Amino acid sequence: MRYSYEYKRKCVELYRQGKWPDCPPGTKNEKRFHKKIREWVRIEDANGPKALEHTGKCKNWTAEDRYELVTRVLAGESISAVAIGVGIDSGQLYQWVRKYKEFGYNGLTSLKKGRRPKNPDMKKKLNINNPRKLEESEYEELVRLRAENAYIKAENEVIKKEIALREEKEAARLKAKKQQSSKNSEDKDIN
Repeated sequence: MRYSYEYKRKCVELYRQGKWPDCPPGTKNEKRFHKKIREWVRIEDANGPKALEHTGKCKNWTAEDRYELVTRVLAGESISAVAIGVGIDSGQLYQWVRKYKEFGYNGLTSLKKGRRPKNPDMKKKLNINNPRKLEESEYEELVRLRAENAYIKAENEVIKKEIALREEKEAARLKAKKQQSSKNSEDKDIN
């Protein structure tokens, strides 16, 4: 149910006086309504009385703003406390935290909504699966790191082969020693 700004202000004022307003018609759960009034009080305390007003449009949150709120939640603050502090719904903040955990920072960027265009030339500008183009310095570093990785892999293979060769030599030495000792024991038995 959507409540008017005047009604919310009236409910908050009654609450501050220690009274509960009458539940509006159609309200099925009085406890839920009282919880909503307490939430309005917290929103007003955190953001001022204008926070309860419907602006008619939603605020566009940038990825950086979303990231800041998500890091506050991940640092230990509760989702409801952070959401009320900035005046958004806690469910919305929960979705941002979930997307951050699943996709990382790219999950916080806004994606186009709606049906895919019929024209294949019209592609999405931002896609979580397709990262941004690399700059020249980043590309050079990537090439260097890949070469270094290949060198380390080759070095590890050489070390593994050396270890296997040593183990093989040691096994052959032990086998020869065992055969020598068994041959010596046979010679002693004959004498």
